[in-house]
Amino acid sequence: MQPEQKLVLITGAGSGIGRALCVEAAQRGMVVALCGRRQNALEATRALLGTAAPHFIIPADITRPEDRSVIVERIRNQRGALDILINNAGIVEGGPLETLDDATLARTFQTNVMAPISLTRDLMPLLIAAVPSRVVNVGSIFGDIGYPDFTCYSAAKFALRGFSIALRREWKRKGIGVTYAAPRATRTDAAVAFTDLIARTKMSMDSPEQVAGQIWRAIAAGRDSVYAPAPERFYVLIQRLFPRIIDWSLQRPS
Repeated sequence: MQPEQKLVLITGAGSGIGRALCVEAAQRGMVVALCGRRQNALEATRALLGTAAPHFIIPADITRPEDRSVIVERIRNQRGALDILINNAGIVEGGPLETLDDATLARTFQTNVMAPISLTRDLMPLLIAAVPSRVVNVGSIFGDIGYPDFTCYSAAKFALRGFSIALRREWKRKGIGVTYAAPRATRTDAAVAFTDLIARTKMSMDSPEQVAGQIWRAIAAGRDSVYAPAPERFYVLIQRLFPRIIDWSLQRPS
């Protein structure tokens, strides 16, 4: 008897990194549950996955408790267990702090922090049913290096990184691994928020497919974290050991 294909739930599956993660998951022989707010975008991603496995769509807004309940019930009814959860959905809000109103701050933290934490909590019984299973939180290099004009976004990604570290230690005894992924700027629709920064710093950019490949290789190896390649990975090390060097670099006139 052939072993049952692993089931992976990917949020933000309608575009960008999420879409690329779905495509590679299907290529690796997994069944993909595609989650996102836009039905048409999810259907477009689903069309790229082929018909070799029973992939399925779950239209849902993960910031809404009632939608998260729909996700949990669909996974429970479909399989009764979840092998991998990839919390990829997120938004980018840039600009000086004084230009960010309360609604923007709340939306950023609700989408990038509260929703993935809540969804992970809600799916715990299904992850336990699939042990050994894994949670993957897609953060950002900005979750290690706080960038000016991205204060709220950086704070949210710092929080997601802290959650990932603490959860990995808490759930290790349950048999659930946790991986934190920190890609650099990626060529997606969300990258428009970084246009000025990319131009000013000549920041390197990866394709969604490159990022998805890095993340899936880390998952396969059971790694605790995966970071963008050099030079960003080197900058993270400098930030941790000699943060004033990063201060000086970011404060230089453009």
